[in-house]
Amino acid sequence: MAHALAREPRTGAPAYVQITGLGKIYPSPRGPVTALESVDFEARSGEFVSVVGPSGCGKTTLLKCIAGLEPVSSGEIRIADRLLAGPPEDLGFVFQRDVLFDWRTILDNVLVAAEFLGLNRRAYRERALQLLQRFGLEGVGHRYPWELSGGMRQRVSICRALLVDPGLLLMDEPFGALDAMTRDDLNVELTRIWHGTSKTVVFITHSIVEAIYLADRVVVMSRGPGRVVENVDIDLARPRPLAIRETPRFSQYSGHIRHLFAELGILKEA
Repeated sequence: MAHALAREPRTGAPAYVQITGLGKIYPSPRGPVTALESVDFEARSGEFVSVVGPSGCGKTTLLKCIAGLEPVSSGEIRIADRLLAGPPEDLGFVFQRDVLFDWRTILDNVLVAAEFLGLNRRAYRERALQLLQRFGLEGVGHRYPWELSGGMRQRVSICRALLVDPGLLLMDEPFGALDAMTRDDLNVELTRIWHGTSKTVVFITHSIVEAIYLADRVVVMSRGPGRVVENVDIDLARPRPLAIRETPRFSQYSGHIRHLFAELGILKEA
């Protein structure tokens, strides 16, 4: 699928995240539960990778393993060619829920990222204010999370994840609970922020449309135990207007991924 205006692919970039033969097994009263099985996964430096799959396929488990929050049962994970042995330092994480502290101001919530790493709050205050402004939150730094809408709260979460300028950004369905218009707005803003940086992003979603719109590559996962079924390179021009979702080319990608899920018995084809 060639496209004359497509953004230069990152095929020549080195792997920033490299997973080989990953398996994850959880104990349970009824016996071991396999969440991930023989997963091979790669995210190249500066690449935006979306991971899409049905509920229970291990997408969140995969992200937690990459973040060093879950030990692997088999296989290995390398970040920047270093074997993962705990949470990597150069990491930002945006959770499905905003996980803000209601007793702290918005500015203080963003600065939590610096405090967690033992960094000087004052040194990051100006950057925190700049990020809030960039995400349309100028002037709300003194307010509290319970005073904001869900979309604004998730914007704060993204600002917090970006505060220390991490090389790797992991995002676990961050827009899944938002209304359609807010979700579209944040999709556009996220691509704008990412396009001006060299960050590697791994983005988990249930939405095929969102996965395609955001990513350089979509990783399709099977029903649990999770495995990688196919890597779909997305050769669409950047920057991407929302209207690109209505083009025949976008529909081709969407139809192909839907067909993969139909073959797996996850979706029914009309």
